[in-house]
Amino acid sequence: MKILHLDTNHPLLLEQLASLGFENREDYESTKQQIEKIITDYDGIIIRSRFPIDRTFIEAAKNLKFIGRVGAGLENIDMDAAKERNIQLIAAAEGNRNAVGEHALGMLLALLNKMHTADREIRAGKWLREENRGVELDGQTVGIIGYGNTGKAFAKKLRGFDVKVLCHDILPNVGDENARQVALEVLQAKATVVSLHVPQTPETQYMVDKKWISSFENPFWFINTARGKSVVTSDLVAALQNGKIRGAALDVLEYEKSSFENLFTDKELPEPLQYLVQAKNVLLTPHVAGWTVESHQKLAQTIVDKIRKLYRL
Repeated sequence: MKILHLDTNHPLLLEQLASLGFENREDYESTKQQIEKIITDYDGIIIRSRFPIDRTFIEAAKNLKFIGRVGAGLENIDMDAAKERNIQLIAAAEGNRNAVGEHALGMLLALLNKMHTADREIRAGKWLREENRGVELDGQTVGIIGYGNTGKAFAKKLRGFDVKVLCHDILPNVGDENARQVALEVLQAKATVVSLHVPQTPETQYMVDKKWISSFENPFWFINTARGKSVVTSDLVAALQNGKIRGAALDVLEYEKSSFENLFTDKELPEPLQYLVQAKNVLLTPHVAGWTVESHQKLAQTIVDKIRKLYRL
């Protein structure tokens, strides 16, 4: 079976697939249209987020049997078209869940304790202690929206703190010893920290808007290590300005390109993004929550293991 690799990944992916008897071909530069002309020759493809695998692409892939995405979500793949053609979809959410859980916790602690602003001020010759007085995590009620791989990993990291952890998910009975599953209305009534861990779907796109934010009883700290397009940034900014959101830690942004590889390509940043970049109660990272040395290997290994299981190798 022939596999086309469309993004670079950990070397073990190529090495182990070859050892299992697959024929690997790498193409990291051809356009989507160029790939469509040759994709019929391949049984499988491996991709991260280089370009969307849409219906046109899938219809050109006459012999495609599986698509492996070296990442957590499948939103860049037309899942309906793949299902119609009996193409197996393989994601690797298990591979970076620990990394995302650690990153979310790190961002939350940095935000509560103003570490990002204090660091910048000291480098600029300012020694401001009272202005950088922090807030403790102990005593907070953390609400986790989406309790799958990364939501569970974040809850596990919170076990060493004296916090209440609530979770909400569209699936029933996913709560565990680390988080009590509740209705969204209960979470909105109790939470003082909210962490987003949902996939990008039609239901979650722009879910965090003015109405959603105003449904929370308490002002809250907001963390997003999931997908940028789950948030209406202008509504987030308004909530930061009026104090409904006390601070935001954002690893992902609405304005990211679909490949996740670039942001600052436009000459002028959108006004809401300009605010986030300047705001002291906002901490930003460039979509790297799941991007560790360890997860680089784990993601690749997860894909190999699932392909091995799929073909009983």
